Amino acid sequence: MGHAIPWKSEDEELANELVEQTRRNNGLAPLDLEKFWAGQEVAKRDPFGQDIPQVPLGIMMSSECIPTELGVEVDEWRFKQDEEYALSLKKAYNDKAETIVGRRLLNETRSRKEKRFPAPKWLAEVFEGRYVWNAGSWWLEPAAENEEELKNLLDRVEQRLADLRDVILPEGWDDKRDELLAEGAMPPLYRGQRGPVTFATSIYGVENLLFLFYDNPDLADRFRDSILSCMLEIGRILDEEAGYTPDTAPRGFNFRDDNCALLTPEMYERFGYPILKGIFDQYAPDPDDRRFQHSDSAMSHLLPLLGKLDLTGTNFGPTVMVNEIREHLPNAVINGELAPFTFSRNEEANIVMEFLRDFHMIKESRGLRFATAGSINDGSLLTGMRLIMAAIQRYGRYGES
Repeated sequence: MGHAIPWKSEDEELANELVEQTRRNNGLAPLDLEKFWAGQEVAKRDPFGQDIPQVPLGIMMSSECIPTELGVEVDEWRFKQDEEYALSLKKAYNDKAETIVGRRLLNETRSRKEKRFPAPKWLAEVFEGRYVWNAGSWWLEPAAENEEELKNLLDRVEQRLADLRDVILPEGWDDKRDELLAEGAMPPLYRGQRGPVTFATSIYGVENLLFLFYDNPDLADRFRDSILSCMLEIGRILDEEAGYTPDTAPRGFNFRDDNCALLTPEMYERFGYPILKGIFDQYAPDPDDRRFQHSDSAMSHLLPLLGKLDLTGTNFGPTVMVNEIREHLPNAVINGELAPFTFSRNEEANIVMEFLRDFHMIKESRGLRFATAGSINDGSLLTGMRLIMAAIQRYGRYGES
């Protein structure tokens, strides 16, 4: 199955036993719903808590799962643009979820007609990246194709840095700011970003970035420094617009960096690590601040470097095992490590065995929030979620055999 450790034979027996009971129960795993959700309320507050009764569940499903679950074809563009259409599908999904797992999982709240700040430009737009709609989602297209184009792009970016406020804030911002603040609206803050490697490969291309480390390392360093400088300046500007000082600004920062796996440790230490460190030093300097990275890829080779950053939250790829993460990141809440394809293919026995594998590895240290190691994809079923809940209730309770 391609997992980093072999299954324990007793885990396979436990998994098969639960799956067999599920099949005899018309496909619904045996579960005390009230007891599970009561335990979940306690456990989710602190996955490291010494008094939590069970492993907290991090899988609350996704609107991506609507087509297979309801047996309908969903118009993705209309779903994003037509609120009534989206709400009708979410309601139908939640009606089914309430019966199977005891909760309405998808947000059915209507958007409020409230005044909001217009969206600023973000890092990708400062670097002239273009978003295009393709295959049901937005994709960031490159802004440079070769070294000369990258040099020219960085020239323009560095010129923008001198007056970045005028670049990122939309026309009329100053006239509306005081009025919107008085009405309780808050400008958006900058506390999350496509990670440095994924961002750089989006702007310059995967192969181009990899060759750049060998062909022109000084230009790679300049690219890195421009990214960090722009990020810090965007954050400073938006904090000031919201009335925060460096001492009062909210803490924490999230990175999403699937492509970090492409770099060797030496490349990452030179390019990605300094950007994360610079941002965390500014926005998450204290031990309990949120320093989070999502990377649903095979990036175990970077764990020693991420350990130097003392991440407090992770969501890594399905080949990055819980015991590996814990070795290098003792303070991180681990969101994972169920393979998304195990879940979306409804491989019932494997779903349970992957939970048992992770629980055995984390039971002593705690800090696991059992979730998919990446996205929750279409094909993932509510009955599969219930099976995970049953596995937690039966096999994933702390202080119980």
